[in-house]
Amino acid sequence: MSKIGKINITIPDKVKVALAGNILNIEGPLGKKSLNIDLDLFNLDIKDGKQISIKPKKLDQNIKRLWGMNRSLINNAVIGSSKGYEKTLELVGVGYRAMVKGNTLNLQLGYSHDINFEIPNGIKISVEKQTTLKIVGYDKQQVGEVVSKIKTLRKIEPYKGKGIREKGQYVLKKEGKKK
Repeated sequence: MSKIGKINITIPDKVKVALAGNILNIEGPLGKKSLNIDLDLFNLDIKDGKQISIKPKKLDQNIKRLWGMNRSLINNAVIGSSKGYEKTLELVGVGYRAMVKGNTLNLQLGYSHDINFEIPNGIKISVEKQTTLKIVGYDKQQVGEVVSKIKTLRKIEPYKGKGIREKGQYVLKKEGKKK
C-alpha cells in the first residue's frame, strides 16, 4: 500500500474543486490549476467539497507509485491555489545585485554585462534587499523551475562560496592551496 496515497487531502474553504471527465480543476484565490487524472486506474472521491481521496482500482507495483504521485500532485495544487509557494535566494559576492524592472529581473553577477531574466506568468519576484530575492507562485513545479534557472546563472564557487544560493543552503567549501 502507498503510505502517501492513503492520506486524504483536506480542501480549505476558499478552494473549489471540480471533476470534469478526466480533468480535475482546482481554483483558489491565488490561481487555477488543471490536472489530468487517469480514471481507468483510480477512483477519485470528492466528499462535500471538504476532502479528496484517491484509491486505485487494482494494486500492482507501478500503480502504487502512480497512486502516491497523483495524490501529491493534487495536494500541491490545492496548497498552491490557497497559500502559494515561496523560495528565497541569496546573492553572495562582492558587487552582486538584483532589481526588478517591469517584467524582467536585472542581475549583476560579476560578469562584464548585466543579465536580464524574463519573469514568467504566474510568478512574482520581489527584491527585499539588493542581495535577497523572493520568488512566489501558486505552481510548485514552476517556482522550483524558475529558482533552478536563476541559480544556474551563477553557480556556487567552492573556494569562496560566491554565487546564487537558496536561503539556508549548505555550501561545502574546499581548502585552498598551501605553501
